[in-house]
Formats: sequence, structure tokens, C-alpha cells
Amino acid sequence: MIEYLDLIMFAALMGAILLGFPVAFSIAGVAVIFAYLGWSLGKMDISLMGALGQRAFGLLTNQVLIAIPLFVLMGALLEKSRIAEELLDTMGRLFGQLRGGLGISVVLVGALLAASTGIVGATVVAMGMIALPTMLRAGYDARVASGIVCTAGTLGQIIPPSTLLIILADVMSNAFQQAQYEQGLFSVQALSVGQFFAAAMIPGFVLVGLYLVYILLRGWLRPEDMPPAPADMARPTRAEVLGAVIPPVLLIFAVLGAILGGVATPTEAASVGAIGALLMTGHRIGVAPRLILLGTGALIALGLLAGAFPVRFQRNDVSSEAYALGLFYVGLAILGGLAVLLALRAALSKNVVQEAIGSTLTMTSMIFATILAAGVFSLVFIGLGGEERVADILGNMPGGATGALVFCMIVIFILGFFLDFVEISVIVLPLITPSLIVMGHDPIWLGVLIAINLQTSFLTPPFGFSLFYLRGAAPKSVTTGQIYAGVIPFIGLQIIGIILIWSLPGLATWLPSMLF
Repeated sequence: MIEYLDLIMFAALMGAILLGFPVAFSIAGVAVIFAYLGWSLGKMDISLMGALGQRAFGLLTNQVLIAIPLFVLMGALLEKSRIAEELLDTMGRLFGQLRGGLGISVVLVGALLAASTGIVGATVVAMGMIALPTMLRAGYDARVASGIVCTAGTLGQIIPPSTLLIILADVMSNAFQQAQYEQGLFSVQALSVGQFFAAAMIPGFVLVGLYLVYILLRGWLRPEDMPPAPADMARPTRAEVLGAVIPPVLLIFAVLGAILGGVATPTEAASVGAIGALLMTGHRIGVAPRLILLGTGALIALGLLAGAFPVRFQRNDVSSEAYALGLFYVGLAILGGLAVLLALRAALSKNVVQEAIGSTLTMTSMIFATILAAGVFSLVFIGLGGEERVADILGNMPGGATGALVFCMIVIFILGFFLDFVEISVIVLPLITPSLIVMGHDPIWLGVLIAINLQTSFLTPPFGFSLFYLRGAAPKSVTTGQIYAGVIPFIGLQIIGIILIWSLPGLATWLPSMLF
């Protein structure tokens, strides 16, 4: 019994979470109990717990994870200012007359919001409150409509920027370094968030393509499930479409372009995204459009020109042309800062910033508390011999490296029925990914496969988060059973997506190899 204490510890964690205890407290509490239990039974050296301080300090000083609250704030601002609602309404009216047109619009808006917010909950709730009633009024089958809304909302987990990819990049980079040490390499390489963002771009759009093909085929084969919208639905003008689509697209290019182009780190790009979302919020709630556009243009010009032609006043050999250029940069900064301040004042007066900051603090504290508690859990699990057990299990799998990866993907998929992506990422992945990398799997490709698998955890009953989000936002006429039934075809599409990435690794590895 004592030799299986590590497995009993994992089972106890699952039980505590299923009983409804707060996740972070469940993880840390189970870890502390089993640490003292292992110590009292002579199974664990309790001095190992002395490393907890270093783990906590490492988390608090992790430059990669600082990007999480900034990306969450960016998404929260777009949600609270109702920019997402305007985009959803416009796209719905644009595609509504096609069979399955409303479903197509929801998927496309989900992809746009994913690339500009990266927050699953906000996207699902917004689409559940706006798009789902419209689809039901148009005669959509409740199961189909629910499945489309849930699935489109989860695109924020695979299309960058996403909190999942940031956490996964940190976990996979640590696993890659650990695997290099185990292979006797002491001049180790690290992996960046930018590499994972680049790797997830094409697979994310492959998933979007799979969803669209399924909706079009179903609309053609079973038109009664997805009829066109009512004929009296007003089509949007070109100006309305451009006004709804261009701002999020520009924000996406500013954030992802800065990261993938090597101009800014993810944290710096996240701060750019937060400022961009604030300017969009100011434009949406009534600040003079010309001033917002001038300020935005000034900040973009400042970023491009200062990067291409830097001016350093502290040098002794600064020319008069450089002084003039520097003063021009100061003018651009003042103009951009004025637009930001006016947008901030307007957003504060409408209570948008306060609500966005509240949402950001709630989500960020949940993520970081879980990561910190997972550090305690993994330390105790290693102390009880769990790491060696995992390595032995994977090493003895039939089929070698491929068999081990298939086994791990199945385990992650099953855990997704019960655990959140953060818990799986910070508890399970550090235990299995070093062994998989040592076996020869490419860490970037492996990370993308796992990301799509973890995205599926938002859809799998009974504890898929998207299901809960939609249950809270959906009309009472839509039952929980219909929501569960609606996501089943899309879970199948997710599995097809995993098989495609597995069969064609270049879909995940080509873009990062080109950019990095």
C-alpha cells in the first residue's frame, strides 16, 4: 500500500475536486496531507519541501506568465465595452441568409474574438446571450445551435494569444530543458511563447475550417436543422462591416505581429493589446473618433519609427537631425498619450474599466493560485516516487514512443472530463512531457497536439467549462441535455484535428521554423 502512495495521492486529488472543494485549496491541501503521510511512513524526505520557497519565487518572477493578466485585461475590455456584441450582430446579418449562415458567422466571430481576446468564458457567454436566441428564432435545432456556440467559444484556447498557450509554453520549455539535462546536454535551449503562438496559428485555422465544412455539409444535408435567417433581417452596409471587423483585425495584427515579427516580447505585446483595447473601448463609448484615430496612428508610427530609427539623447554625438526626430517622437507620444487618457476617462465614467479589472483580477488570481498549488503537489508527487513511476510506465508502453504518446493523449482526454486545462497543464504535463521529449517527440509539435486535446476539455461533459458558461447564458428553453448532445459532433472534429496535426507535423512546425 505504501509503495502506491503517489497513485493514491492523485486519486485523492480527483476525489477532492469532484466533491466541489476550491481547486487551488484541494491541490495544496492534498499535497500537504500526503507530504506528512509519506514522511511519517518513511516514504518521503520532508526536507524536499524546503524547495517550496524557490518555486513560489520562480513563479512570481516568471517573465512569461506576466503576459497572462495583460491578455486577460485586453479581452475583458473588449467584452465589457460590447465590441464583441457589435461584431457578432454585424456578422450574423451578413451571413444570415445562407443555410447555416448564422452558424458560419458564429464560428468566424469566435475565431476573431479568439485572436483578439483569448478568453473562452467571455466569448461563450456573449454568443450565448446574442447569437443563440437569434439562431433559435430562425428555426435552428437547439442541439446544433448550442454545439456551434460552445465550440466557437473554445477557439480562444488554441488561436493565439491564449492563456493556455502561455502556460503551455512555460511548461514545455521547462520540460524541454529537463529532457536535455537527462540526455547529458548542459548547454540547453529554451522555447519561447512566440514559437508556440506561431505553431498554433495554422492548426487553429485548420479547426476553424473543419467547423465551417461541417456546418455547410449539415446545412446542405439537413436544411431543417439550420434554415436561413428571416428574410426581413436587415443586411449590414459595407461601412458597418468594415467598422465592426477592422478594429479587432488591427488589434490582432498589432499584438501577434509584434510577437511573431520579433519586435516585442509577449509581455510587451500584451501591454500593446491592452492599450489598443482601451482605445477601441473609448471609440465605442463616445470619445471623438478623430482623436482616437489620430492617437492610435501616432502610437503606431512611434513604434515603427523608433524601432527603425532610434534616437539616444544621452550620446555626445547626437546630430541636429536626430534632435528634431526625437522631438517629433515626443510629439507622437504626447498625442497618443492624450488619446489613451481620454479613452480611459470615458471608460471609467461608464464603469467599463472597473468591471474589466474585476474580471481580470478574478481570473488571474485563479490561474496563479492553481499554478502555485500545483508546484506544491508536483514536489510531493516527485518526493513519493511518482516521477520515476510515470517514466517507467511510459518507457514500458507497447509501441515505443508512439505508443507512449497515444497513451498520454488518451489520459489527457479522459482527465479533461473532470479537470480544468490549468490543472492538467501544471500538474500532469510536467510529469509526462520530459519523458516524451526524451523519446524523440518534437516539443513544439507535441505542445500543439496537447493544446488541441486540452481545448477539447472545455467541451467534454460533465464538467466542460464551455457547457457551464452556455448553460448560464442560454434561454431556459434549451436543456442541459441538448447542450451536451450538441457538442458531441464537434468533439469528433477536435479528434480529427488532432489526427491531422499528428499525420502532418508540418502544420505545427513549419511557421515557427520559418520565423524563429
